[in-house]
Amino acid sequence: MQQLAHRLERLGTETAFSVAQAAAAWKAQGNRVYPFHLGDINIPTAPHIVEAMNRAIADGYTGYCPGPGIPQLREALADDLGSRRGISFTPDNVVVMTGGKPVITKFLQAVMDPGQEVLYPNPGFPIYESQIEYLGGTAVPYRYLPTSGGFAIDLDQVRASITPNTVAIIYNDLQNPISAESTAAEREAIAQLAQEHDLWVLSDEAYFETRYEGVSSSIASLPGMAERTVILYTFSKKFAMTGSRLGCAVAPVEIAKVLSTLNTNDESCTTHYVQWAGIEALRGTQEPVQQMLDVLRERRDAACGLLNAIPGMHVAVPQSTFYLFPDVTDAMSRLGFTAVGDFAAEALYKTGVSFCTREHFGRRQPGEDRQYIRLAYSGIDVADIREGLGRLHAWIETA
Repeated sequence: MQQLAHRLERLGTETAFSVAQAAAAWKAQGNRVYPFHLGDINIPTAPHIVEAMNRAIADGYTGYCPGPGIPQLREALADDLGSRRGISFTPDNVVVMTGGKPVITKFLQAVMDPGQEVLYPNPGFPIYESQIEYLGGTAVPYRYLPTSGGFAIDLDQVRASITPNTVAIIYNDLQNPISAESTAAEREAIAQLAQEHDLWVLSDEAYFETRYEGVSSSIASLPGMAERTVILYTFSKKFAMTGSRLGCAVAPVEIAKVLSTLNTNDESCTTHYVQWAGIEALRGTQEPVQQMLDVLRERRDAACGLLNAIPGMHVAVPQSTFYLFPDVTDAMSRLGFTAVGDFAAEALYKTGVSFCTREHFGRRQPGEDRQYIRLAYSGIDVADIREGLGRLHAWIETA
């Protein structure tokens, strides 16, 4: 028998999709499912963006295009991202990609050799850990500590985890899955550590503009950080374009050139006509963006209120993203569960409510003694939020 490459043993996956499969199987048996498990958006892409895409197809933009992206989109991205972050970017800093995920992989390919260490948030987006290890690096997790307003990075752990072999840190402000947002002091502390230890920074800013109160800030805007930071940007969240697969890296020119070469090796280019839709998304009316935020805010408020009314559950109200990460330790105890995966499976079968757990977002770290689940409200309407969480409440309350 021919053997497959050994590195495949190190390849993880986005585990939320496994929850989606279980939910789909339960639904296929005729059961009602309330889908809180996947961060997809059940709001359609705005008509003017779709029209721009269709127009580009009709105009013949269906062939190859430049590996780093068409000049018009790179310029629009440099203008938009720069103005919102108070940084001066040029198109040479921008490399268009097929969504945000490729930015993670190509950043690591550009800055990390096998055996080198990269710090990453845990709980965090599982592709960080997967790609570090798949590419032969050592994934070093850093944790979050619960606070009265949500979660904060354990800066002492970050400091203690940096070694001479550490080359980069992945930093996800406005964080998936826990919706944590850095204070200015926390952001500055990460920047200081990056400069002290000469680390590259991948700043995952997928949710930079998915926020309901306040104003987002980028670590790249701090003094000394633009030259060592790669920003991950995606059209998926802000413009409800998850299936269009459009994003970019904004990077120092030396890194941008490497990322462009990797594009040429991997995909040749990002889909030509989708890039014209991206230009319209950035340059056209932003009214649909605000309308979507209004819908998501209503969902957030409904879900937070209902979750905090369930015996044994608590969640802070986040100002950004579309995720909730409630502590369910006491609720599990009421029902006699010790494993959060068992709790999630029984919740699906008893109530139809489908969600991810802390275990879907990285290996549990030493000292973790609380139990958490993650609910995404981007793909479920308010009426179903109320009905589904009402069923969850009844199940737990009657235990």
